[in-house]
Amino acid sequence: MRILVVEDEKNLNRIISEAMEDEGYSVDRCFNGLDALDYAAGTVYDVMILDVMMPGLDGFELVRRLRRQGNTTPALFLTARDSVMDRVEGLESGGDYYLVKPFDFKELMAVVRAMTRKYTGNRSNVYTVADLSLDAAAKTVTRAGRTIDLTAKEYALLEYMIRHKGMVLSREMIENNLWNYDYEGGTNVVDVYVSYLRKKMDTGFDRKLIHTVWGTGWVLKEE
Repeated sequence: MRILVVEDEKNLNRIISEAMEDEGYSVDRCFNGLDALDYAAGTVYDVMILDVMMPGLDGFELVRRLRRQGNTTPALFLTARDSVMDRVEGLESGGDYYLVKPFDFKELMAVVRAMTRKYTGNRSNVYTVADLSLDAAAKTVTRAGRTIDLTAKEYALLEYMIRHKGMVLSREMIENNLWNYDYEGGTNVVDVYVSYLRKKMDTGFDRKLIHTVWGTGWVLKEE
């Protein structure tokens, strides 16, 4: 998943971003609401984590503008403003969840997973295709009961594909969701990771789950 972290306190921004990256998420970050508008206009995010009191444009107004533009990305507010009226304003501005500082990072991660479940229509942390199972909370993958060990980036690729199972995903779509703006890799990096993942996931099984759609991309599906 690709996450946008918008927090003007640079140290907290870094800590949140690094925690998300440790969980395998691709993270972009900025420090004010106006820059966040530009980021959201150019990239599709799975979740936005937003401070409320920021220079340029506060978090509530940022989400209002995004919603008016048709942007439905789930928004999580992180703020020290904890009154009932603040929570009401946050939710009515178009936010999806309101977490008061200081917060526990385990709760933050659980909220992010819950928000993405709601967004994708999945009611649990477990995603399946045929005999393949991915547990997004435990970060484990099994096929036919056998554990499949993946690197962080291979896992992120599989999670992205299984959340969009049955959908043909282009090289650009995968790159935009798995790597942030700072990435400066080779042009065939997506092909390489799809190859790694296919080897670990499909080798030894009669039924192949990752399929190439020539000239377009790849799709994870049961045939």
